[in-house]
Amino acid sequence: MAPRPTKPPRKKGVSIYRPFIFGSYAKLIDPASRPSNINADHTHQWTIYVRPCPTHPDLSYFIKKISFKLHETYTNSLRTVEAPPFEVTETGWGEFEVQIKLYFVPEANEKPQTIWHHLKLHPYGEKAEEQREKKEPVVSECYEEVVFNEPVEPFYDLLTSSGAPGGRGKGSKGSKQASMGGKKAGQEERVAELPFNGTYSQKEEGKELDRIGQAIKTVELMVQEERKKLEEREKILADLKSEEGIPMKAK
Repeated sequence: MAPRPTKPPRKKGVSIYRPFIFGSYAKLIDPASRPSNINADHTHQWTIYVRPCPTHPDLSYFIKKISFKLHETYTNSLRTVEAPPFEVTETGWGEFEVQIKLYFVPEANEKPQTIWHHLKLHPYGEKAEEQREKKEPVVSECYEEVVFNEPVEPFYDLLTSSGAPGGRGKGSKGSKQASMGGKKAGQEERVAELPFNGTYSQKEEGKELDRIGQAIKTVELMVQEERKKLEEREKILADLKSEEGIPMKAK
């Protein structure tokens, strides 16, 4: 009986992260330049993608392939991309959830990881009407990190080799500490930071938080108005019951 293959040992107490951006880009199809082979019902052209961050400009050295599961109405709805750019471009008329599955290189000895993205075709928010009038593209992006806790030694060597961008990350088991730019392990705890400017940045994140805050205030005002209307209706009902001699039930 042949001996079972032994798994390579893992680097105990080590976590290494790699950031990336995933999202979608959609624009209206111009009737004047509309290709003849596009479905007559389709209104938008869109691209869904997984892209590297500026600080980590390459994903291919640790990602083998990425699959995108589109809506079942698409022909060959499961699209697999085995080399950068990791993206799929299509046309359509509706929004839907896209399953994105990341497959790692054989050295990783890791299971695929799944994320979800809602394909946005239409602008939302306070500037939505302005965007519609200008026919601006709709971009929806998310910053994400994949964390390899206690990677196997061959994969650790791959991630931390001089040719791999981003350096290495070390820390206690389950942590996200990292050493960047030649700093010693454990010297500084890594904090996931966004660039100040860009499509997905600190500046845009601040704007989004402001929009959320304004939306919360609007909802609170609406609740107050509805509560006031309810109280007025209850008062009218009480007056009518009093005039008809119907006893009021105690609340």
